[in-house]
Amino acid sequence: MVPLPVSCEVTSGRQGYFRQPASRSWGLMEVSRCEGHRDPPEGRPSPPEVVHFRVTRFIMEAGVKLGLQSIPIATACTIYHSFFGEVNLDIYDPYLVAMSAIYLAGKVEEQHLRMRDIINVSNRYLRSGSESLELDARYWELRDSIVQCELLILRVLRFQVSFQHPYKYLLHYLISLKNWMNRYGWQRTPISVTAWALLRDSYHGALCLRFRAQHIAVAVLYLALKVYGMEVPADDKAEMPWWQIYTMDTQIP
Repeated sequence: MVPLPVSCEVTSGRQGYFRQPASRSWGLMEVSRCEGHRDPPEGRPSPPEVVHFRVTRFIMEAGVKLGLQSIPIATACTIYHSFFGEVNLDIYDPYLVAMSAIYLAGKVEEQHLRMRDIINVSNRYLRSGSESLELDARYWELRDSIVQCELLILRVLRFQVSFQHPYKYLLHYLISLKNWMNRYGWQRTPISVTAWALLRDSYHGALCLRFRAQHIAVAVLYLALKVYGMEVPADDKAEMPWWQIYTMDTQIP
C-alpha cells in the first residue's frame, strides 16, 4: 500500500491501519495547532469531543467555501462521526478523514467537488494566509492520501454512507407549525432561522448517530420556541403535546 504522507503513514495489521510518524508529512493536526487550535496546558492532548468539535467546524466552514449545500455538509459530518465511532481517534489524522469525508459526501449527494478545490480550501484553512498548493510532489501525495482514506472510510463503514437527515422533517414541521401560530408573532420571531442554526450546530457532535432524524428535528424546533418564549396555541388543552404529534409522523417522502 502506498503510504499516507499526511502526518501519518499507514500500514496494515491485525487491527487495521495504524498511524506511524512519517519523515515527510504535511502535518494536518500539527498545522491546526500552530494556527491557534491549542491543546490543553502541560502537553495533555485535547479530549476527543474537543477534537471532533474543531474538525467538524472545519468541515462546515470548508463546505461553505466549497459551495456545498446543507445536506452534503451534514453527510460529510455524519461520515466523519460514523468513522470515528468505529476506530480510535489516536490512529488516524482527523483532518485527513474530514477532507476525505467532504469529497465522499459530494459524491453521495451528487454535488461533486474537484479534489484540488478541497485541498486548496483546506490548505488555506489550516495554514492561514497561504497560497494555493503547486502541483508538486506534496500536492500529489496529499491527493493520494485523501483517495486512500476515502477507500478506508468506505471499508470501515461497509459502504453504508447514505443517511437520512432531519432537514426535510424540520422544514415540514416549520410549515405545519407556522399555520398554527399567530402570523404576526411568527413573522417577528426568527424561529425558522434559529431552528435551522441549532440543527446545523448539532452536527458538531454525534447526535446524528444516536437519535432518529425526526426526533432531532422536533428537538431543535422545541428549543427554538423555548428560546423566544413562544407557546403553541391551545397546546395545554390538547390531548397530547404538539411535539408528540410530530414524532408520530415517522416518514416524510
